[in-house]
This record gives sequence, structure tokens and C-alpha cells, in this order.
Amino acid sequence: MTDNRLPAIVKEFQSDILAEWVKEQTQPGAIRPGLIRESELRSQCEEFLNLLTQAAQRGNVSDVTRSEFSAVRDMIDRTSRTRAELGFSSAETALFILSLKRPLFGRLRKQLERDPNTLFQEVWSATELIDRLALLSTEAYQRGRETVISRQQSEMLELSTPVVKLWDGVLALPLIGTLDSNRTQVVMETLLQRVVETGSEIVIIDITGVPTVDTLVAQHLLKTISAARLMGVECIISGIRPQIAQTIVHLGVALGEVTTKANLADAFKLALRKRGLGISRSNTPSA
Repeated sequence: MTDNRLPAIVKEFQSDILAEWVKEQTQPGAIRPGLIRESELRSQCEEFLNLLTQAAQRGNVSDVTRSEFSAVRDMIDRTSRTRAELGFSSAETALFILSLKRPLFGRLRKQLERDPNTLFQEVWSATELIDRLALLSTEAYQRGRETVISRQQSEMLELSTPVVKLWDGVLALPLIGTLDSNRTQVVMETLLQRVVETGSEIVIIDITGVPTVDTLVAQHLLKTISAARLMGVECIISGIRPQIAQTIVHLGVALGEVTTKANLADAFKLALRKRGLGISRSNTPSA
């Protein structure tokens, strides 16, 4: 961007550019309905245009990495991250910056139509500026999406590791899917917290929903069991299918003194016996 005409034009016709810019973003098909109120959109556009105008008055505005553009960059980062959290698409987010081109170019054409050379230079400089700001918006949006995805993954990990109280002193930890280091950490934290809350002495770790058990998965299981044992809790593993039993033997994984059962029902019966309880069939005739 040059250092003469464009900053002055943006400042002089800021209100007109703002109105046309908002119109560009509120026309049908620009942004999905319900994502943002028009009043909020107008407020964001007005703030951004004010910051851009101020930056343009302070010197060379062809380089958006200059300190004069710090407030503009901050707003782009904040707005793009917020839109990523609100469910905007990358295209809808980039539109916030890119849609400024049409009203800006239209104003330049009206003011400089008698000076084609200057018009060309200003339009080219404005194009570079808007494109660079749009790239900053896209990068910020991507960071925001990565944050959202990371948070959702953490929430899914927590939801996928429920610790169920089967009886007084007996907890069950049903595992579904594979175990990796991150999930093992969540499993241990969730399990130990529930042990403290309930004062349980026996935990049944059910791996019926674990598709395969390799050396790494077995190691993660042993880590979880070791952590529970340090809390004075006895562990029982249920869901040992024939294929998993063969795999464990083939891998040479030593489960130590861990008791294993074929299914959760057998593990629960064993846990009750260890608690001095039992299950008996009622002889009362049904009504």
C-alpha cells in the first residue's frame, strides 16, 4: 500500500465503507443464519475499521507486521478464534476480512477514476493489505479450531472412561477402544478420584470393549493397576476373550498376580465373595 491516498480516503469515507462492508456480509449466502447477530457484526466491523484507519495514519501500512498494526492483528486473532469456537467455517471467518475489498475498491475507483495510474497502485496495494490480513485471520482460525478439537478430545476421553459403583466397596471401569498414554493418564486420574470418593477396595477393569491387546496396551493396563494398588485397591480384569488370552501369552506379557475373568458377571461375583457377600436365587414363587 502506498503512503498517501488510501489512508486519507479510508478515513474520509469510513462511514460509507462501513455500511457497504456490513451489507456485503449480511447478504443471503454470505454467512449462515444464526451464527452472529447483525448488531454484533456491525460492532466488530466498526471496531476493525477504526483500528485499520488509525494504523493507516501512522506511516507505511504495506507491512502488517509493523507495530502500528498490533491492535489490528490482536483483533483479527481474537475475532477469528471466537468464530472458530462458535462454529463458523474457515470461509465464513475469512469473509470478515475479504469482504472489505468490494467497498474499498469501489470507493477508490470513485475518488481516483481520473488518475488511472494512481488508482491501479492504490488498488494493488489495498489488495496486498487485505490478503495479508485475511491470511492472519485464517491462521488464527486454525489455531482456534485446534484448541476446540483438543478440548473436545479431552472431554470425550473423560466421557469414555466412566467409573461405575457396582456395590459398596466395588467399582467397575469399563474400557472401550484403545489405550494410549493420554487416555491412560485420564483413566488413572478418574479411577483414583472415584476410589477416594467412595472408599472402594475392589476395582473391576473390564476390557470387553478393547478390540486388541498388544504390548503397549498391556503396559498401560499394568500402570493403571499399579496406581490403584498404591491406593490399597485390589484389581480384577474381566473381558479376557480367547483371542486376547492367546495374544497376551504370545507377547509374554506378565500380568503378575492380577486376577482375570472371562466376563464382567464372573468378576462381579468374585468381588462380592471377596467382600464376604454372595448371590443366591430367591425361592419366593412369582405372583
